[in-house]
Amino acid sequence: MPDIKIGFIGYGAMAQRMGANLRRAGYSVVAFAPSGGKDETEMLPSPRAIAEAADVIILCVPNDAAENQSLQGENGMLAGISAGKLVLDTSTVSPEQALALAKIAAENGFVVLDAPMSGSTPEAETGDLVMLVGGDAETVERAKPILDVIGKLTIHAGPAGSAARLKLVVNGVMGATLNVIAEGVSYGLKAGIDRDVLFDTLQQVAVVSPHHKRKLKMGQDKSFPSQFPTRLMSKDMGLLINAGRKVGAFMPAMAIADQALGLSNRQHADEDYSALIGAMEHSVANTPHK
Repeated sequence: MPDIKIGFIGYGAMAQRMGANLRRAGYSVVAFAPSGGKDETEMLPSPRAIAEAADVIILCVPNDAAENQSLQGENGMLAGISAGKLVLDTSTVSPEQALALAKIAAENGFVVLDAPMSGSTPEAETGDLVMLVGGDAETVERAKPILDVIGKLTIHAGPAGSAARLKLVVNGVMGATLNVIAEGVSYGLKAGIDRDVLFDTLQQVAVVSPHHKRKLKMGQDKSFPSQFPTRLMSKDMGLLINAGRKVGAFMPAMAIADQALGLSNRQHADEDYSALIGAMEHSVANTPHK
């Protein structure tokens, strides 16, 4: 049995599933959940308490602001962490945030990987996440036993900040592809294609990924249980567009998807981001082509 205690800061849908897999692998798990759900995991009262109790701290929070709130203050992680501990930041944050945390770690004697995951709750449930990690090779090797429990594959993207950048690429492709699919559905419905024929066909063809086929099934069922909420996808698209602007990248399709998901976020923030398909369908109301 691994003689390591793992502490989560942020214990929502993804973290709970990772925690369950780590417990099954024999790790002791504790968590702090300011807003996330709770399970049989022992809950501690603050990020500081997690940092004091755990050998490895896993950050899994929604954004830069939430991460900074977890780090700072008398009850923040930095008030309780000691030299030599390992922090895995599985949050999707800006590259600047990832680099800032790496600098803090170097100044305070602990080690950190930016380690965002690719995958949604089904992959977290089965331990099939793809883990993207940024940091030095020695730290990646130290974290590998844990990463191997929560994911099926670990990709070392490069030095600190590299995984944060790579995660924005992955999510940008996800969001832009979903928007293209939603536009195709919008045309097909407006043109009078039978609804089930349209959705069934798109779920069979090779040009649509398995991930997006799941999203199409949600659209067909008009039910969008939150595997990846719109509010988080919209946030990630915004991070990508801001990061792209700073380096001068040309991303018009992703910029359009950012706008579409931002609009969908107004009504479907807590539904799965595939609710954009439903919003597009509502906009055309399946009116027969004339």
